[in-house]
Amino acid sequence: MPDTITHPASFRDPSGFVFRWNNTYYRQVNKIYAEDYNLLMGSGLYQHLLGKDHIISHTETEEIIAEPANWYKTLKPFQVPFITYPYEWCFDQLKDAALLTIKILKASLDHGMIIKDATPYNIQFVNNRPVFIDTLSFERYDANKPWVAYRQFCNMFLFPLYLEHYLKTDIQKTLIVYPDGIPVDITSKLLPLKSRTSIGVWLHVYLQNTVTRNAGAAKDEVKFNKRKLLNLVDHLETTIKNLKSRSSRSAWKNYYAETIISKKYLQAKEKIFRKLIDEQEVASALDLGANNGYFSGILAEKGIQVIAVDDDSRSICTLYESHNKNILPLVMDVANPSPSTGFSNAERPDFFERIKTDMIVALALIHHLVIGRNISLQVLAEWFNRISKKLIIEFVPREDEKVQQMLASRKDVFTNYIESEFESIFSRYFTIKHKQTVPDTKRTIYLMEKR
Repeated sequence: MPDTITHPASFRDPSGFVFRWNNTYYRQVNKIYAEDYNLLMGSGLYQHLLGKDHIISHTETEEIIAEPANWYKTLKPFQVPFITYPYEWCFDQLKDAALLTIKILKASLDHGMIIKDATPYNIQFVNNRPVFIDTLSFERYDANKPWVAYRQFCNMFLFPLYLEHYLKTDIQKTLIVYPDGIPVDITSKLLPLKSRTSIGVWLHVYLQNTVTRNAGAAKDEVKFNKRKLLNLVDHLETTIKNLKSRSSRSAWKNYYAETIISKKYLQAKEKIFRKLIDEQEVASALDLGANNGYFSGILAEKGIQVIAVDDDSRSICTLYESHNKNILPLVMDVANPSPSTGFSNAERPDFFERIKTDMIVALALIHHLVIGRNISLQVLAEWFNRISKKLIIEFVPREDEKVQQMLASRKDVFTNYIESEFESIFSRYFTIKHKQTVPDTKRTIYLMEKR
């Protein structure tokens, strides 16, 4: 048997598991899941979902690679290029993932099956669209039983969307704290009084919370049927479609239109950037502090796969709504990136362990990290050295009006924040291949390559 590495998040479901072999991911289908897998493939459900791009494709192989004792099939799935998690998605991404889950549930019922899991971790974004990745989440439908994943769907999809909708605040960091979803009792306490005018909130939050609290009490047997389930699912779908992010916090959504120093500066900066990109052979790039993705779009024009990161969720939602298939927008604070989480801190690797690209772009970012977050140039250089092969980076000097605005409200202890020091420190880890000052400014753009 060849050496294989089981994915650290793939241990909960006895139906099978994901493993890596020869730098390729596979999924083993265990014998216990054989009947449901055959129904998935024989009922036409898999082909239906595949035809709508709702599920990733796979090919079957008869080769036994991993565990022979439990083996039924080995699947080679489409290799998702970048793995992301719901606490890195903006509101609209989580909403679209929820609606996709409902579409898949409805299609399953039409083919005599149902999904036993309803978690956003079964969804990934490919070509800026959500796609279902858990081939073993389907089982034969029993009309006499309730949908076992209803509570999970509410905890992991509906409740976070409700909270952002009503509280007008971002919910990403809360999802890190509650990896299995926000519990109904917590949600019911956090929702404001005005939410109680919603029938959906009463049905899916307060009623469910009451039922959960009284779960041990004696009760009559509840009868289930397909019509009742479809009514519930239809209500969930309508409810989610009507939810909107009302987050009012957005420092950068209109950055290029309102807050940059001038349009002339932007044009000059773009000219330099395009020249540097034209000279590079890269397939992927990570744009840190992407704002609404102006420069991500330039990278995408070249056919480069771009991960665009910013902690401003409104900007990221705007970029997501552009539907650029070459850009994957994500919400994340660069100074506090997603950590390793889950059992043994291994189920979900940290952001920079998952996201590997040929180039990193950091335009007008360094001064925010040094002056805004007290991260020294030395620490930043060491960090970029760990995550970058090629680096396009902009240095905004202390004389710049934007830096002066930041220093006006705090004590200036950043005496070494000067361009010569920046070059000296970064040159220990990178070779400066190109350096150019943006005309009519003192801002400088660098192309660096790791030593």
